[in-house]
Amino acid sequence: MKGGFFGLRGKQTSLILLALVCTTILIWAWEKTPLLTTLLPPQTSMQQLYPGAALESSWKPLTYEVNNISNSPEDKEVVNDQEEQAFSILDPLAPKKSSPGIWNSDSNMITPSDKKGVTVNFPKEESRDNRKPEEKRSLENAEDVALVVAAPISSKNKSSALEGKEYKNLTSVGNQACNYAIGKWVEDDKLPLYSGFKCKQWLSPMWACRLTQRTDFAYEKFRWRPKNCKREKFTSSNFLRRMQDKTLAFIGDSLGRQQFQSLMCMITGGKERPDVVSVGGKYGLIKARGSLRPDGWAYWFPDTNTTILYYWSASLCDLEPLNITNPSMYYAMHLDRPARFLRRFLHKFDVLVLNTGHHWNRGKLKGNRWVMHVGGVPNTDPKIAEIGGAKNLTIHSIVKWVDSQLPKHPGLKAFYRTISPRHFFNGDWNTGGSCDNTTPLSDGKEISSDKSLDPVAVSAVKGTKVKILDITASSQLRDEGHISRYSIKATTGVQDCLHWCLPGIPDMWNEILFAQL
Repeated sequence: MKGGFFGLRGKQTSLILLALVCTTILIWAWEKTPLLTTLLPPQTSMQQLYPGAALESSWKPLTYEVNNISNSPEDKEVVNDQEEQAFSILDPLAPKKSSPGIWNSDSNMITPSDKKGVTVNFPKEESRDNRKPEEKRSLENAEDVALVVAAPISSKNKSSALEGKEYKNLTSVGNQACNYAIGKWVEDDKLPLYSGFKCKQWLSPMWACRLTQRTDFAYEKFRWRPKNCKREKFTSSNFLRRMQDKTLAFIGDSLGRQQFQSLMCMITGGKERPDVVSVGGKYGLIKARGSLRPDGWAYWFPDTNTTILYYWSASLCDLEPLNITNPSMYYAMHLDRPARFLRRFLHKFDVLVLNTGHHWNRGKLKGNRWVMHVGGVPNTDPKIAEIGGAKNLTIHSIVKWVDSQLPKHPGLKAFYRTISPRHFFNGDWNTGGSCDNTTPLSDGKEISSDKSLDPVAVSAVKGTKVKILDITASSQLRDEGHISRYSIKATTGVQDCLHWCLPGIPDMWNEILFAQL
């Protein structure tokens, strides 16, 4: 019989069998030999913020909470022509009492979606040119940027439970995963990294608790130890070497300013540094006539050509006077447009840290005369008009805009820091709320859950290359670290359970930031 396997001659059969044997040996050798495995295309080691593809394919929009955060004593942080007292206006929608933490039980429900969005075209702005550390960089016009906002709002439902969202803020360490949001506080006698007495060049007296009547400072002696993480120790030389020829920018509210001042004290060891040069003028950070202070600060370390700056933008929104002839009247609060400072100077930054949160309440908006705008016109959507909806829209908008700019600036690393927790017990800041505890870690010292306490931030960075700097749960354990009643300008019956003593908790935020640079 001709044809088929049985029709083959002996020589042909032998050749076929030999080929099969050789193929089997090659496959086995490929799997067992590490040298051959290196010939495969390398896999990236980017941080994985969320579970794998299996979960992505079955992902459904998460329902989470954002309350109308009540007013807090941030009146010291007012800038521009806005009056200091504007930040102290009582929010008529705020609850009479707030439980310890960030969100109150009676809060709006917001459901983000990644399927539909609003497209907004921005005016032409400057873009980053090819970065060369030794050369001066000039602004250039860029193409219009289309920002897709993935934040349809639904706020009719109510819930009394805080719903976190599982995510992974991971980097590989051996066979285990490092998550900077998971870990525990451990005592460390080598802390603090600087003196609250001596860091006068960078630290505001109102946040230097060593300069107040406070006598307990045990809160300074604890370090955050992330689980399964091997990280380089923070030192001034290590940080400046890593930031050689680079610029780090903090943009956000007064908690962002605290992180900025904390980092300046950490880098200098709290010592006077006459060699460090103020370069705020290069960024337009100059005190305007009638203002309490400039919109921010910028300092240059000449030895390493490193610049650290902070810009005050409580909401991250673009604020535009509605009447150019009388800018003190009302401002258009463009919920879907980044602050002009960010759009103008993004090309100069190598590391960007954004935050917002505690200015999102009706009293602050009324006090500052901010009028919500979307798409360049006054907002007419009642769902967005609610504070939770507006905040959600803005955070998603800004993060997605930054993400859209990253391909133009391949050297830029962008972070969104999660909200810093408040700890008002038995009331709010203006209704007798207090944070008198002085015992560190009285509610526990360890975080083991993958669920973030700031699901809005997690949802915003999802699917982007903007990294999350999750400090909420770890900071939640440190209610004894607030300024409390020891504020220099303390008012009887009013405590500051929002801002932190420095040295203190924001130092930990910077250690985690340093580990991810």
